[in-house]
Amino acid sequence: MPTNILMPALSPTMEKGNLAKWLKKEGDTIKSGDIIAEIETDKATMEVEAVDEGVLAKIVVPEGTADVAVNEVIGVIAGEGEDAKSVSAPAKGDAPKAEAPKAEPAKAEAAPAAAAPAKAAEAPATSAPAKSDGSRAFASPLARRIAKEAGLDLNAIKGSGPHGRIVEKDVEAAKSGGGAKAAPAAAAAPSAPKPAAAPLASGPSDEQVKKLFEPGSYEEVPHDGMRKTIARRLTEAKQTVPHFYVTVDCELDALLKLRGELNAAAPEKDGKPAYKLSVNDMVIKALALALRAVPDANVSWTDNTMLKHKHADVGVAVSIPGGLITPIIRDACHKTLSQISNEMKDMAARAKARKLKPEEYQGGTTAVSNLGMFGVKDFAAIVNPPHATILAVGTGEQRVIVKGGQPAVATVMSVTLSTDHRAVDGALGAELLAAFKGYIEKPMAMLV
Repeated sequence: MPTNILMPALSPTMEKGNLAKWLKKEGDTIKSGDIIAEIETDKATMEVEAVDEGVLAKIVVPEGTADVAVNEVIGVIAGEGEDAKSVSAPAKGDAPKAEAPKAEPAKAEAAPAAAAPAKAAEAPATSAPAKSDGSRAFASPLARRIAKEAGLDLNAIKGSGPHGRIVEKDVEAAKSGGGAKAAPAAAAAPSAPKPAAAPLASGPSDEQVKKLFEPGSYEEVPHDGMRKTIARRLTEAKQTVPHFYVTVDCELDALLKLRGELNAAAPEKDGKPAYKLSVNDMVIKALALALRAVPDANVSWTDNTMLKHKHADVGVAVSIPGGLITPIIRDACHKTLSQISNEMKDMAARAKARKLKPEEYQGGTTAVSNLGMFGVKDFAAIVNPPHATILAVGTGEQRVIVKGGQPAVATVMSVTLSTDHRAVDGALGAELLAAFKGYIEKPMAMLV
């Protein structure tokens, strides 16, 4: 029988995406593994890989269509011996033969984004099989198909992909090793649903705002998907996360001196220095080391548990056209300053070209937002779950301070730590910030 091609979930929480381009046309023969379409996520363009063979009998969703829901039928494949011309598109609401394609980062230049951004939350209910406790196994479409054919229970398979996602090799290993149980004949009864959360407060309508201004005195620029997502995510964070703020001033003179010496000592590679450290690179390292020194602050809040992370993965806010993205320096406390610097430059460049992979900007245990290069003295950033903290970094400027009872001039940088007070209270946040200040003012400790 015909097989429906479904809109794939490219991240655990993706709900919609843009079908940017079909790379196959109706009547083309398709083999498993062929790249058949390109889908725009919020940060990159991903290639869709076929998981079934046959003939592309029908394109249901034309290219250029925005906001296509995950698991919506986008095309139909006719199987061997079937008349492709006689295959019709399924009616909306028909139960499809669920075979969603795989997706990989596109090699072509990425197009502007319009899908919902990645965040640490549960996957949509249609994207993964249910566990007995009501949660969901996060698995690739191909892994789900292989597990289904082999009669394996995905809930008994441990995933090795990003964020524990179950991929093809995990299912194959379970098949050969017998490490997974057969899928139960019937799913366990779901647990009682939780009460629905109260709706977020909304501001004035479009028309109410427009009435405050003279017609013709403004230009209307529609929000793109990224801007809508940023607005929604930050509104949710500000309304649902109890923020607490701690600010300290850090003297930078020793750090600036060490930075200059390290840059001057950089070996050459292809006629250029092998690295060029920035103050931000050293801030990333100092925050990661501070989290290692104060592990109780390296956490994420969930309704039932506190996730205590074993590594300090530091996200760094990067401005890109239309919004922000936060590439992550994984295990930053164990990386050298030169590694952090080169990795950050590479990811920032690929972020602006929208070529980051989802695992390069999803998750993380904290974040840095630096506006010092714009001359901003101090500010407070909004915590972005699943992080429990974010560090807002101001500019380094010469100020008069008191040393030994006498006035002196020093280069000082103000930093503000925003915390999720459910996970990191004031005293713990102050302890973390004190550890950070110690590494900034005695930077040689970052080299040990």
